[in-house]
Amino acid sequence: MKINYNKAAFYTSCGLAKQLPPSDRAEAAFSGRSNVGKSSLINKLLMRKSLARVSGVPGKTITVNFYKVDEVYFVDLPGYGYAKAARDEQRRWSALVDGYFAQNRRISTVVQLIDMRHPPSKDDMTMLDFLRQSGIPFVIVLTKADKLKKTERERRRGELDAELSEYADIRRIEVSSVSGEGIDELKQLLEEAMG
Repeated sequence: MKINYNKAAFYTSCGLAKQLPPSDRAEAAFSGRSNVGKSSLINKLLMRKSLARVSGVPGKTITVNFYKVDEVYFVDLPGYGYAKAARDEQRRWSALVDGYFAQNRRISTVVQLIDMRHPPSKDDMTMLDFLRQSGIPFVIVLTKADKLKKTERERRRGELDAELSEYADIRRIEVSSVSGEGIDELKQLLEEAMG
């Protein structure tokens, strides 16, 4: 399916699972820990500066945000693992995200973001395990690749091979929301997944 990324608009924001809109089209969900760059990546994919709200403060996206992109939805899930979030907020986040995945939605793929500079967190690994066990197709997108020097990047690639050895069969794409690296490759993957 060819996606016209210029035809993109904010659709709705949901703070509770019961508010989620009907799943009447293919969806690509963007998942990852707080401050990993989900909103920045969505903006880069859609060639917009601020369609998805970006914040330097972790834990800012506390809703599931839907964007209509041509004939599909891009779904920005709230970031997980923000330690300073109040316990009630963490429970609400969990119920919201669990509610999203528990509904019989047309999820074509999950774009699972991991900061390339650091080993995957315990929460990252839990999410990867969940996606695999649930049989939900996913891709691993390594963000903030531009912040690593060439030698550091080579070293991290080797470390990631070990850290993500259980997911050696899953495609990994290195991206930068600043330079645009990996964006075309990710667009192609999304189009294949949603076709």
